Amino acid sequence: MRVIIQRVKSSQVEINGEIVGKIGCGLNLLVGIADTDTEAELDWMARKCLELRLFPDSASEGGRWDKSVEDIGGELLVVSQFTLYADCRKGRRPSFDRSAAPEAAEKLYDKFVEKLRQSGLKVETGCFGAQMQVLIDNDGPVTLVLERESG
Repeated sequence: MRVIIQRVKSSQVEINGEIVGKIGCGLNLLVGIADTDTEAELDWMARKCLELRLFPDSASEGGRWDKSVEDIGGELLVVSQFTLYADCRKGRRPSFDRSAAPEAAEKLYDKFVEKLRQSGLKVETGCFGAQMQVLIDNDGPVTLVLERESG
């Protein structure tokens, strides 16, 4: 499982010009599911996304990142992105052989979103498999790649 995690001032997802998910301060999560992923990866990744200290303590101006999205009561926008498993090493067209099949990926994606919602934070999503426009107001910018392989 791969997640691109971005600290944002705001973020939203549009489909055909209609906003389907929108958040303020928090995290934008672009989520890729591999063909080998299980619920074990989901548990680890949800916990990591919720607990990573990516926000500065207001007492330390521009300083240390001492707060998690949970600590600040932030919001989460979760967007499925199978392209995170693109292999571009050969040729000119990406291969998506490592991405989970859509049916399996959607089930795991939905479970991942549910695990995040158990935190009590506002969690918005895009629409799995849809053509989406994602607007990200990256704060910092802070962008990290999180990965958890099965096994």
